[in-house]
Amino acid sequence: MFDLTGKVALVTGGSRGLGRADCLALARAGADVVVTDILLESDPTLQQTAEKAQSALAQLFTSQHVVYAEQTSDEIRRMGRRSVAMKLDVTDANQVKGVFAQVKRDFGSIDILVNNAGTLDHVAQIENQSDDLWQRDLNVNLTGAYNCTKAAWTYMREQSWGRIIYMASVAGTLGGFGQASYSATKAGLIGLGKSMALEGARFGITANIIAPGVIGTEAMKAGNPKMNDRMVLRTAMRSLGEPEDIAHAICFLVSSEARYITGQVLTVAGGLDLFVF
Repeated sequence: MFDLTGKVALVTGGSRGLGRADCLALARAGADVVVTDILLESDPTLQQTAEKAQSALAQLFTSQHVVYAEQTSDEIRRMGRRSVAMKLDVTDANQVKGVFAQVKRDFGSIDILVNNAGTLDHVAQIENQSDDLWQRDLNVNLTGAYNCTKAAWTYMREQSWGRIIYMASVAGTLGGFGQASYSATKAGLIGLGKSMALEGARFGITANIIAPGVIGTEAMKAGNPKMNDRMVLRTAMRSLGEPEDIAHAICFLVSSEARYITGQVLTVAGGLDLFVF
């Protein structure tokens, strides 16, 4: 089951965390994988890129050398799959078009798109929300997925087959205290994903949305320990999820076994969305 042999997957935000796990799981299922991220280890302007992104987490992970896009691609090639790591700023529509066109030329197709790139370091109650960071979150989390979907759409329609995944969050379905920009963009991804499911259904393209809960990524571990403990206690299973829990759900949704599933939100959250006491 979940045999993706011969398929080409492109994952955004693939240098660490959920994106890296997605890339490796797709490759283990047989897919060739293009690992994209705004941060690449060999980029001589890596620090400047992180600063330009206005992301505290990007700057933190760059300073700690927690950037694994090219390493991930190397691991995939050692599995016998084709893979390349490519620099991609999802907010730059022209760059997105160029990168996707290059992938189509070099790999022959774009069959699977995982819209994983996102920001989640803007936490403040509404009166203290930064207007600049609100706009940044819209640009990266929502418009970035729009740019990538639009760039992949023509290729998927031409081949009458495509699978698109949008990485939302339980914050997008439940709301998030102090997370107005993050929650709003993640809710927007649900609307975008359902709309693409409607538009793609006649062309063999499915679009589905993953809503993760509290997952043990580098970003989560860099957060406030007390807040993390509270979120775990709010989860029915009383434990963190692992990045692979998300990656396995994605492998199912992009497989032929899920051919009749589209426009759905799959919550992978250990029961965080349930009434817990």
